[in-house]
Amino acid sequence: MTSPLDLVRPHYFGGSLADVLPSALSVLGVDRADPLGLAGQLAGVRRIAVLLVDGLGWYQLPIAAPHAPALTDLTGRFGRPLTCGFPSTTPTSLVSLGTGAAPGAHGVLGFRVNVPGTDRVLTHIDWPRSPVDGPNFPGGGPGSPVGGDRASGSWSSAGTAELPGTADPLGSGGPSHPAGPALPGSPARAPVPTPAAGSGDDPDPRRWQPLPTQLQRAEAAGVAVTVVSRPALANTGLSVAAYRSGAHRGAEDVDALATEMLAALTAGDGPTLVYGYHPDVDRHGHLSGIDSADWRSAVAEVDALVTRLVDGLPPDAALLVTADHGQLDIPAQGRYDLDTDPRLRAGIRVVAGEARVRYLHTLAGATADVVAAWSEVLGEQAWVATREEAVAAGWFGPVPEAHLPRIGDVVVACLTPTVVLASKTHNPIETTLVAYHGSCTATEMTIPLLVVRSLRA
Repeated sequence: MTSPLDLVRPHYFGGSLADVLPSALSVLGVDRADPLGLAGQLAGVRRIAVLLVDGLGWYQLPIAAPHAPALTDLTGRFGRPLTCGFPSTTPTSLVSLGTGAAPGAHGVLGFRVNVPGTDRVLTHIDWPRSPVDGPNFPGGGPGSPVGGDRASGSWSSAGTAELPGTADPLGSGGPSHPAGPALPGSPARAPVPTPAAGSGDDPDPRRWQPLPTQLQRAEAAGVAVTVVSRPALANTGLSVAAYRSGAHRGAEDVDALATEMLAALTAGDGPTLVYGYHPDVDRHGHLSGIDSADWRSAVAEVDALVTRLVDGLPPDAALLVTADHGQLDIPAQGRYDLDTDPRLRAGIRVVAGEARVRYLHTLAGATADVVAAWSEVLGEQAWVATREEAVAAGWFGPVPEAHLPRIGDVVVACLTPTVVLASKTHNPIETTLVAYHGSCTATEMTIPLLVVRSLRA
């Protein structure tokens, strides 16, 4: 097994989260494309349940093993690793799952992104309901244990799941960035706007994310499609971007999730696709840390959930279990704060991304100096690159020109147990978290895929 802190490139086109639903639809006869090769393994299956467990990466499974015996057994018999896309964050991953596309193509390129042509930052988990008249598109996107970024300064602790160098390890022989001095002629603290959430200026998710979804394709082909998630997560901008189709069933807890997924799976006689989203492992990792008491309890609940789903599968059904990313705990000595270090603020117009992968939109002419300053401060703890270098290295997959400005002029990916916080620019509760994700290490990028046929088959 690769070391948890080794760099892992996303395996787009045959080994990533984006390939799960295209292969599931191939099993159901919607399409011949089968990037994961599931059609032979699941011959005769007409009903598929897909469960995404937020935050339960491949490298977390051995830690979970003492508290999840059934999940451990199924992983040993039916599991294999995939990768998520980059960045390894929930909004990006959910839209990759839903569209079957790499992040560059669908455009949800991070937890927070700059809205091109403005100084505004869109926090994808704070995206309001679609402003365009039309049907209520269902779906299951994440909430946040910190409530996202709220311009009012009211930082709710309620929610469900997601938060919110000298070498060039991410590129293919690209140039290193030497350390550089403080930015000449730049202010010590360039003004960076507070992200606005829930604004009428937020982009329409059906334009911001332009691709059709796999759920739309399935429903158009006659497959009965259902999404099961927390009721509050239906119809959000992120859900519209990721799913756009199917009936929504609300499930307030893990027991209701199992009940509703099985009910939807057995509701009809034709081909059926049911997608369920469970947030609590990620939530408790963020708030309490991996292998904390709360995290162990959340893992045990997932074990019971998976057991109940497997036991309840009808004879012509299969269950696919996957995740959106992993996590790692960050010690106190690995925490920088760009809002208290003038070296990290100079030359920056807008800060986006998240603590493990920062997008820095620079003032005119300041990009090279920002790269030099961040490289000097972080050293080998992070890879600091220009947008052009990161895109050319293939981390986002192909990126159309319209989506390029959503990526920072500078991309900073943490390589060690390190984060770069933004205690004043973004939600300050984010500074109190224990575990984070978003970057390109194996423990963040590697996710499981369990493929389990009905025991009654």
